[in-house]
Amino acid sequence: MLRQRVVTALALGAFIIVVLFLLPAWAAVAVITAAILAGAWEWSAFIGSGGRVSTIARLAFVAVVIALIAALALPAAPPLPGRSVLAIAIAWWVVALGWITLAPAVAPRPTGAIAGFLTLVPAWYALVHLRTDVAAGAQWVLFLLILVTATDSGAYFTGRRFGRVKLAPRVSPGKTWEGVIGGFVAGCVAAIAGAAWFGLPPGPFVMLAATVIVFSIVGDLLESQMKRSAGVKDSGTLFPGHGGMLDRIDSLTAAAPVLLAGLNVLGLA
Repeated sequence: MLRQRVVTALALGAFIIVVLFLLPAWAAVAVITAAILAGAWEWSAFIGSGGRVSTIARLAFVAVVIALIAALALPAAPPLPGRSVLAIAIAWWVVALGWITLAPAVAPRPTGAIAGFLTLVPAWYALVHLRTDVAAGAQWVLFLLILVTATDSGAYFTGRRFGRVKLAPRVSPGKTWEGVIGGFVAGCVAAIAGAAWFGLPPGPFVMLAATVIVFSIVGDLLESQMKRSAGVKDSGTLFPGHGGMLDRIDSLTAAAPVLLAGLNVLGLA
């Protein structure tokens, strides 16, 4: 399984580098949009019990996601100001953290659908604008992916080797506090390297990255909670050894809006 995970990760990494650095920006936007819509399809299985959701309901959920993305993208549509989108996203992730911590219970169908909209649509907005509206946008998207991957990998290997104390047993029994610490340290190392990469003072930048890391963990836990709430074991089988699209972008959905908002605060976006 580990070998399969590594091979898949290397293939994905090569594909992402080609899309970000060798193709025009619209290609990255198209790939981001496709990934979010694939995630929307997988999320639509969470709005029913045991994954039993009609095809019409699933298509309706994806259609709403498309409509919301269009409302943020089409010039003819009155767009919600960018800072408002990011503020809504961050507020949602704070609420999600409280939900996971205090009341990790089964979510009624409307709650699961609303959670999906608040998770996926701002993530699309943040990733697209990070690529297209920020100087060296391709590099920033790549850094975000490296930061999230370093955190996930550090948590995975540290948790397997040293994990003892459960992080959220009612949400994701396999995750431990030792894994969180290992992931946080690995992410901070990536952040220090990122500060040198972009030529930025390490202090404020590493603090921002540390915040992104924390929210990325919340994104991972939220998907785990939604799967358990719906009685679904895996979000999909799109990537061998990794699961579905949501299993690849769950941390990213929370990390991207936080990073873009932080870059705005630091005057870098």
